[in-house]
Formats: sequence, structure tokens, C-alpha cells
Amino acid sequence: MDEQLKYKIALSLIPNIGDVLAKKILAYCGSLEGIFKEKKAGLLKIPGIGEVLASSILQQKVFDRVDEEIKFIDANDITPLFYFDENYPKRLKHCSDSPIMLYQKGTINFNTPKVISIVGTRKATHYGKKICEKLIEDLAPYNVSIISGLAYGIDIIAHKAAIDNNLPTAAVLAHGLDQLYPALHKSVAEKMLMNGALLSDFTSKTKPNKENFPSRNRIVAGIADATVVIESGAKGGSLITADIASSYNRDVFAFPGRVEDEFSVGCNNLIKTNKAALIQSAADIIFMMGWEAKKDKKIVKQKTLFFDLNEEEKIIVALLKEKEKINIDDLCFTTQLSMSKIAALLLNLEFSGLIQSLPGKMYQLQ
Repeated sequence: MDEQLKYKIALSLIPNIGDVLAKKILAYCGSLEGIFKEKKAGLLKIPGIGEVLASSILQQKVFDRVDEEIKFIDANDITPLFYFDENYPKRLKHCSDSPIMLYQKGTINFNTPKVISIVGTRKATHYGKKICEKLIEDLAPYNVSIISGLAYGIDIIAHKAAIDNNLPTAAVLAHGLDQLYPALHKSVAEKMLMNGALLSDFTSKTKPNKENFPSRNRIVAGIADATVVIESGAKGGSLITADIASSYNRDVFAFPGRVEDEFSVGCNNLIKTNKAALIQSAADIIFMMGWEAKKDKKIVKQKTLFFDLNEEEKIIVALLKEKEKINIDDLCFTTQLSMSKIAALLLNLEFSGLIQSLPGKMYQLQ
């Protein structure tokens, strides 16, 4: 077990210190252990830390709870994921409010090349069910990991379809891993663990309270390349997830529906207000995400002058000149362009013979 684990969990449990402030404290103190050994005067110099929070850190009451949580982790084969750990989801790390601590049960690798989140209404219609199942069936050849929230409706349909098509699938939960909500989905959750995972930023004994779900949704949005909305009313958690994904500069896709249908209103509004791209099939996602390029296709090199590139392509080339290799997620983070936009630009530069793709979504100049 990680010797630093107790400090990692302790930092996440300090009352009234959220994930953003926790990262700031860690940056100022320089180490996890240093946070809890820092004197009050030093803590008070950290922006956002006042008398109350400084006293809370110094009292170190959280360590009794930490010991209890570590016992739970050890007894239940839980993998703790701290913000700086190598196996922490890299896409999520680029989100400013990403959880400093996650708990995973299962074997899924969240850092595979293709990950999408699928969300929607809890009252899925026959239309929504068929769309969801067909979408995942058509994505299967591309080995896409499917993320959702294990809720009724579109969530559980997505998980089941992923299992049926042998795709990795993970459920992000709004409670601790010592329980399962809704309990009716226990059998599906157990199947998911064979080629997927249950994930939460909540410690054990945390109940699925209403306020936990919007917090959970930020993980669903941030852990994927794109979020797909399949059926939604005028309000609901899926729309919150879509908004969060957009704020993270991630792609959002939505299936349209008939204007008079109650659970098409949300998707239609997302499309109408340009908050989501309209899609009709998996082929649309594959094209817009740039996943259709064949790996073995020979690219004819062309001598493309730097001034022939558009401004966005010039930025990418400049970044590649600065760094020998760069990951597509880092390009998105640095340029603040969407994943689909970056993918399209990279594909064009690749066909122009200026860059080449490497394993792990890495790119370098030719």
C-alpha cells in the first residue's frame, strides 16, 4: 500500500476544503506530509486559508477517519487514485475542479485512446433504448470505453449494451463504494467489474444524497473525450452533464427527436442553441472525433510551407516544434480547442506530411 495514502485521503477529507483549494494548498506546501506539519503562520499565508481552515488542518481529526477508510480499501480490493498518480484519469486531470481523490473498483484503464460518456433521461423510451443500443454496437469495432452513471434509463441501457458488445464500461457513482444505488442494478455492476469499473470520489459510508449527483456529473463529463446525450426532458442531470462537458471544452453530441416528444426537448434545445452537435449514428461521432483514419494508410508527404497553414494549424506546429512529442489531450488543454477540432486539424497536418501520429495519441513533426 502507498505509504503516502493516509495523507492523500486526509487532504480530501478536511472539512470545507474543496478540490481546487486542496490542490492550491499542496502546491504551496510542496508535499502531502508537509501540509500537516506546516505551522499555522505558514498555512495562513496560503490564499483562501483563514483561521478556521488553518485550525481544521492543524487539529488533524481526519486521520481517525482515514485509518477506517484504508481498512475498507484493503478489505474490498479498492484502488485509490490520487491526483498525481500515474493511473489517475488524464482527461479528468485537465479539469480545474477534478477530484483530488478517486476510488476505483475494477480493472478499467481510463487512459485508453477513445472514451465517451453516454447520458440521458431516467425514463427512456423505446426510441431512446434502440438508439443507445445501436450506437454502442456500431462503436464496438473502435474499442471505445463507455462511461455513465448506473442510473435508471439511458445510463443502465448504455452499460448493458457495452457489456453485450465486450466494451469496457465504468459507472461513476454519487456515493461510497460500500453500497450500490440503485440496488436493482447490482447484477449489472457485478458484470461490469470483469471488464470495467465502479468509480467514486466519495469515501465509504457516503449515502447517495441529492446534492452528490451534480458533483458526480462533473466526473462523467471530464473523464471522457465527448459526452453523448440520448433523450432528455427540458431539465435534468444529463443537461447538467452536457453543460459541464462544454465548460471543459469537450465535445457534446445529441440525438434529435420529434418536437412533440417530452424526452426529446432537452436534446433538441442543446442542438438548437449550439450546445451540442446533432448526430444520427455512431458514424457521425467517429467522423467528428477523427477516429476513422486507418492506421495503415500510407500518407503522401507534401512540402507545405508554414505560411500556407491556417492560424490554428500554425499554433499546433509551433507547439510540436517546442516539444518533441505531445499528447492530443495536452494540445486540447493548451490551445483550448475542442477534441473534434484538434483531431480534424491533426488529421489535415498528417495528410499534409507535416506530422506523424504515434501510439498513445502522441504526435510529432515529421
